[in-house]
Amino acid sequence: MRETFELPLVGVKIIDFGQYIADPAVGMMLGDLGATVVHIDPPSGPKWHSPANAVLNRNKLMLKIDLKTAEGVAQAEALILESDIVIEGFRPGKMAEMGLDLVALRKKRPQLIALSIPGFASNDEHRRELRAYESIISASSGVFTDMGLNRVLMGINPSFSPLPLPSAYGAMLAGSAVVFALQARENTGLGDAIEVPLAAAVMEGLCYNSIEIEDLPERYLTQREVEIQRRRVEGIPMNMGYEELQELLDPFYRSYMCKDGRMFYVVCPSHKHHAKRCLEVLGLYDELVEEGLTEEEDTYVPSSQWHSDTSLGVYPMPKYWADHIAEKMKGAFLKRTSKEWQKIFGKRGIPGAPQRWLQEWIHDDHAETTGLMIEVEDPTYGKMIQPGPIVWLEECGEQMLQPKPPKLVDFDEAFKKLKSIKTKLPSVKETDETYGWLDGIKVLDLCNVIAGPHSAAYLARFGAEVIKLDPASPLYDSWNTVIYGMSQMVGKQSILADIRYGQGREVFEQLVRSADVIVWNATDTQIKKMGLDTEGLKALNPEAIFCKLDCFSGVRKGPCSDFIGYDDVVQASTGIMLRCGGAMDTPEEHAHVGTIDVMCGFGGAMSIGVALYQKYRTGQIGRGRTSLVANSALLQIPYCYDFEKRGLFEEPSGRETNGYDELTRFYYTSSGNYLLLNAYEGDVENFEKVEGLEGFSQLDKDDRAAFLSNIFQKAPAHDWIERLQAADIAAVICADINALRAEYSHPADNTPGTDRGSYSFSIYEDHPSGHRVTQLDPYAIRPSDSKIYALSRPEKFGKSTRQIMLDLGYSEADIETGIASGSLSDSWGDEFLPS
Repeated sequence: MRETFELPLVGVKIIDFGQYIADPAVGMMLGDLGATVVHIDPPSGPKWHSPANAVLNRNKLMLKIDLKTAEGVAQAEALILESDIVIEGFRPGKMAEMGLDLVALRKKRPQLIALSIPGFASNDEHRRELRAYESIISASSGVFTDMGLNRVLMGINPSFSPLPLPSAYGAMLAGSAVVFALQARENTGLGDAIEVPLAAAVMEGLCYNSIEIEDLPERYLTQREVEIQRRRVEGIPMNMGYEELQELLDPFYRSYMCKDGRMFYVVCPSHKHHAKRCLEVLGLYDELVEEGLTEEEDTYVPSSQWHSDTSLGVYPMPKYWADHIAEKMKGAFLKRTSKEWQKIFGKRGIPGAPQRWLQEWIHDDHAETTGLMIEVEDPTYGKMIQPGPIVWLEECGEQMLQPKPPKLVDFDEAFKKLKSIKTKLPSVKETDETYGWLDGIKVLDLCNVIAGPHSAAYLARFGAEVIKLDPASPLYDSWNTVIYGMSQMVGKQSILADIRYGQGREVFEQLVRSADVIVWNATDTQIKKMGLDTEGLKALNPEAIFCKLDCFSGVRKGPCSDFIGYDDVVQASTGIMLRCGGAMDTPEEHAHVGTIDVMCGFGGAMSIGVALYQKYRTGQIGRGRTSLVANSALLQIPYCYDFEKRGLFEEPSGRETNGYDELTRFYYTSSGNYLLLNAYEGDVENFEKVEGLEGFSQLDKDDRAAFLSNIFQKAPAHDWIERLQAADIAAVICADINALRAEYSHPADNTPGTDRGSYSFSIYEDHPSGHRVTQLDPYAIRPSDSKIYALSRPEKFGKSTRQIMLDLGYSEADIETGIASGSLSDSWGDEFLPS
C-alpha cells in the first residue's frame, strides 16, 4: 500500500507583514507547502496595487491592522506570540519603532523564527534608511549597468529591466533560510532571527557575473569580449546594431529564424555530445567534418597542444568556424517550423526552444498539463491563471495544485485559527556554542553546470558536508566545469568516477548509502537507470532525501518534462528573451549569467530543507523538487498571470526602455552619470522641496519627462541624489558591478562577510587555480543565533578521489587499479584551469 503524505508544513503558523514581492512570496511558497499564513495589511490595504497580489497572497488569511494604534500593536503582538515564523520587510529597526520588538518577543517565545527582508543590510550605514524599492536596489547593485556584452557593444548602458531580481532572489534565499531554521528547531527547540537584505540577495544571484579571474587564458574570451577590448583600445564608440552583433555570437548559443517566422534558441556549446547532435539533426555534421571540423580527444590539455584551432563542444569557437557554422545553421533552420524543431531537439536530448511571449507561455499546453500554470477562482479577478508551485515534494505535490484564494478575516478569526493549531517542540537545549543549521548533514552532489551544483554549494555554508561526484572523463568543457566551478565548487570535496559499471558503480552506491541528501539535475530516465528513483533509493538508502532539479518539470508529467535545457532555454520559452529584446526578430538573453539558474539552486535547497523538516517531524522521507521553468514564474511575478478582463501585456520591453514612466526611469546628469529616480504620484508634492524642481507639481504629466531630462543635466548626479533623498524621494546613482567589487573587496580572512554591509567581496591571492580571484562572499543569510561558515576554495576536480576512496575502506592498490581501468580518476588534466 502506498504511503500517504500530507503537505509538509501543515501545523506551521506564520505571520506575514510583507508588502510588494519578496516577503509575500516567501509566505506564498510556505503556504503552498501547507503552512497557515496570516497576512497583515494596513487599513488602507496593500501598498502595491497589482493583480499579482492575488498570486502572492493565495492560501492566506487576510487581516487589516492599524499598527499606528496601541490596539493594533497589541493585536499584532498576540498573533506573533501564537506563531512559529514572522516575516517582515520594513527598513531595519522599523518594527521596534512601531512597538513590535522582535528581539523582546523572541525572549517571550524562544521558538519563534523572525525573518527580516530589508532592502539594504541593517549594518549598511550609508543605505539602510533608503526607500528601497525594487529598482533602487537593482540600480545600487549594478544590475542595470551589467546587462550583458550585447548592451555594452550597442552603447546602451545603463539598460533597464523590469524583472524584480532582488525580490526573486531574496524570496528564494529567505524561504530556504526559514525552512533550514525550522528543521534545526526540531533538534534544538529554539528559533532564530534571520536577516536577508535584498541587495545582498541580488548580488548572490549575480555572483557568476561579479567574479574576477585575473589573467584568464585567451581561449575563454568570446568574440564579443575581444571586440569590446578592441574598441576600447582603439577609441571606437560602442555603437553596434543588433544584426551586426549577432555575427559575434557562438553558433550554438544564439537564435535562428524558422519556417514559421518564429525564432528558435539553441544553447548547446559546451557539452561533449550536444553540439554534435545539433549538427546531425540539421543535416550538417558530415558536411562540416569533411570541411575540417574536428573534435579533440582531450580538451583539458592546453589549447596549444590541440590538433587544430577548434573542437566541437567547446565554448567559445574561433571566429572562422563560428561564422561558417552559423551561416549553414541559418539555412537549415528555415526548412522546418519552430514547433517541429522543438520536438526534434527535445527527443534527441539537445537543449533548444522556440522564442515565446509570456502570454503564450501562460497558456501553453505543457505549462497547463504539468501544473506549472493552474486555475484559481479569485474573488476579485474571477477565474485566474496563476503560476503553480515553485518548490514541492513529489509525494504531495498534487495537493498544491488547488490553492485557496486570499480570504478576508477579522482579528478574532485569525487569532482563533492560530490558537487551534498546537505547536509541539522538543525541549530547549541550552548551549553556549553556535552551530550551523545543517551541521553533520552529508550531501552527495551529482549535478552539472550551475543550478544543481550551486544548490549543493549553498548548503555547505550552513555546515553540510558536500562530496561532488563527476564522471571520470568530463562531459563538459572547462568553461562549464572550472570557470563556473570557481563559484559552485566552494566547500566541496571532488571525486571522479564512472558510475555506470564496475568499481565506479560500486563507489557510487557506497556514497549513496552514506549520504543524507542526494542532489541531481537529471531526467527521470537517468535517475531510474542509476537506481535513484523512489524504489531504487529505498533499496540503497531508505533514509536519504533525494532532490531533483531540471529544466521543464512541474508537479505532473507533461510533453516536455524530459526535455533537457539550461537557463537560456527557459528564458526563450517563457518570454524573458522577447521582453528583453522587444520583438520576435530581435530576442536577447537577459544578460546575467545564471539569471534563473542560481535562484533554482536556492529553490532546490529550500525543497531539501522542507524534506528534512518533514523527516524530523513525521519520519517520512520526501523527494524535493523544483525546476528552472517553475522559478521563472517568480522572476516574472509582476506579469505572470491572466484573467478574462486583463488588459494587454504591456510591461516595459526592448533595448530602449529606460524605466516605467517619467517618475521611475534613468536620467542623465552633468557629471556623466545616470541617476535612477523611483517616485510615485504620492511623492509629487515633495518635488517642490527640491532645489531646482520648484513648480514640478504644476506640470502636465506629458511635460514632466522633458522637464526632468533638461533640469537633471544642470547638476552632477551626487548633488541631485542628496537633494532628492533629503526630500524623501527615492533616487540613486546607477552603480557598476566592477566598481562595487573594487570598493567593497578585502583580503580573504576566512569570514563569510555577513558583518560587512550590503556588499562584500574577498580577494584570494593564493587561489588554488593559480590565478588571483576576487569573488562575492557567502553573506546574504544572516542568522543571529546560528553559524554561517566561510567556505574553502574550490579544489581541482578529482583532488579528493583518493582520500574519499580511503575513507570508504579501499586500499591504495584498489585505487590504483580503478584509475588504471578508467573507473576512477584523480584529475582531468595537469592544469587547474586549462590554458
